[in-house]
Amino acid sequence: MTGERGVRRPGRVLTALLCALTAAGLYGCSGSGPSEPTPVPTTAPATPPTTPPATTPTGLSPFTGLPAKPAPVLAVKLDNVPAARPHTGLGAADLVYVEQVEGGVTRLMAVYSSHLPDLAGPVRSARESDIALLGDFGRPVLAYSGAQSALTPLLRAAPLHLVTESTAPRAFRRSPDRPVPHNLYLRPGRALAAAPGADDPRDIGFRFGAAPAGGTPVTTSTVRYPAARYTFTWSAADHAWRVAMDGREARATDTGPLTPETVVVQRVTVRPSRFHDRFGSVSPYSQTVGSGTALVLRDGRAHEAHWSRPSETSGTTFTTPAGKPLPFAPGQTWIVLAPRG
Repeated sequence: MTGERGVRRPGRVLTALLCALTAAGLYGCSGSGPSEPTPVPTTAPATPPTTPPATTPTGLSPFTGLPAKPAPVLAVKLDNVPAARPHTGLGAADLVYVEQVEGGVTRLMAVYSSHLPDLAGPVRSARESDIALLGDFGRPVLAYSGAQSALTPLLRAAPLHLVTESTAPRAFRRSPDRPVPHNLYLRPGRALAAAPGADDPRDIGFRFGAAPAGGTPVTTSTVRYPAARYTFTWSAADHAWRVAMDGREARATDTGPLTPETVVVQRVTVRPSRFHDRFGSVSPYSQTVGSGTALVLRDGRAHEAHWSRPSETSGTTFTTPAGKPLPFAPGQTWIVLAPRG
């Protein structure tokens, strides 16, 4: 199935050809690394000297590093408990963020611009972390199922076009195949139509190009939350990482296995927020403004990195331990906001 701008990401053949044609400078690709057991990574310096990175070349998406026409940005909050899987429309996302919520489980935020699926979901509620996370996207659309009443004023005050089932009912549908609350799906094209004036993609700090020297060959990398587990396994055949959630292969109903080209494990402070869910559990807040360490997985190798984001309106930059920009592989990127420590 294809949506208003098509659901499929560009094929790996196109990506490889583009990389071969533009290997010079910061834009390019490298081959896969050998498959060996995962070593224990070392910690990157907290504050290395940095080299200002070049911006994404004209005609390429600042979210993927691939050719794309400018189109409004749509962020969608997705349920991610086992009952909500498999997802729909996740393979078409430019970016996928993973964040911790109540009970130690996770939710996803899928960011679309280059391609739109027919449906995306299951859709769930927003959290305070989402406001700062989207602060450097300009004024995108945020589609979600609802929010705690105390959080709603903050969402309305944020630079976001808010789309919910109550404000744009035609942009949503309920699936008869799943129980509530795991059955709400978004029609992305209608969501954008309900929020005219949403911004096109802008520079959010990411860079794409040939892999830096070094790194450690890895076959798998696992990120653990209190009640969730993600495993990323390098696939030389896909030239991408296969995603598993809680020990099971992650798939999208419309595109099959989830295979991002780059996975960024961004280590952040996760602290209690001022808000809680209807059961009284305090909502975690993932702090994405500041600095810290990260692990960038690309081309079958793991690269230790330093991340920095001075303010909510600033992009997040990733640099090598030597302070040089650390480019991602062109294609879909997952950013896993992992608890620090």
